[in-house]
Amino acid sequence: MGYVNYETEGAVGIITIDRPKALNALNSEVLDDLNAALDGVDLDVIRCLILTGGGQKSFVAGADIGEMFDLDIAGGEAFAHKGNDIFLRIESFPIPVIAAVNGFALGGGCEISMSCDIRICSDNALFGQPEVGLGITPGFGGTQRLARLVGSGIAKELIYSAKNIKADEAYRIGLVNAVYPQEELLPAAKKLASKIAANAPIAVRQCKKAINEGLQVSIKEGTDIECKCFGECFETHDQKEGMGAFLEKRKEKNFINK
Repeated sequence: MGYVNYETEGAVGIITIDRPKALNALNSEVLDDLNAALDGVDLDVIRCLILTGGGQKSFVAGADIGEMFDLDIAGGEAFAHKGNDIFLRIESFPIPVIAAVNGFALGGGCEISMSCDIRICSDNALFGQPEVGLGITPGFGGTQRLARLVGSGIAKELIYSAKNIKADEAYRIGLVNAVYPQEELLPAAKKLASKIAANAPIAVRQCKKAINEGLQVSIKEGTDIECKCFGECFETHDQKEGMGAFLEKRKEKNFINK
């Protein structure tokens, strides 16, 4: 994987987009490398992922304009589908994914962060969907996820105006969960990922499924999904262990993802 690095620390996996000369911009090779990195995640071991960018200036500066410039209508649609397929995979990946946004998150960079479950950022982060200034629309889910995350009014303002926003504004509108000094960002992401990884993996995965699927349907259908996910946790080792520890007043828990 030439542009994507993958490493593990215990039950936490860290995916780093590393294309520094292009500020980690997304081209077809980067998207393929991301897909390969996801293929390489051992879901029997890894319980949470962190997605970040190489260096301290840019998370992902956007999609590669040089690659897009000569595309025709069919090529543009195909490129959008390629990016969306990867981002949908991140969004629906069985385990939680935390975006540690360490700088520019513009266009495709903002979009990939929004496909993650949780976003935290450094104080130098910059978010935006600048596509209309380039004569195109967001193509990797920006028109859909931004409106779902911050509401349609704010999303329309940001997308129509191509306005970029700083970390504090991203926090104010709910686009990110927290802002950290640059040097504290990755340690904070690892701390959060480790806290998630310490909980029952089956339960965490079922929570992700219930939230993601429930957001797309009525409340009645959503609660039906929740009931199903709730039931799926029973008769597992982890359910017996978690409840047993509570009843026995034990702090130590041995969750084994079974």
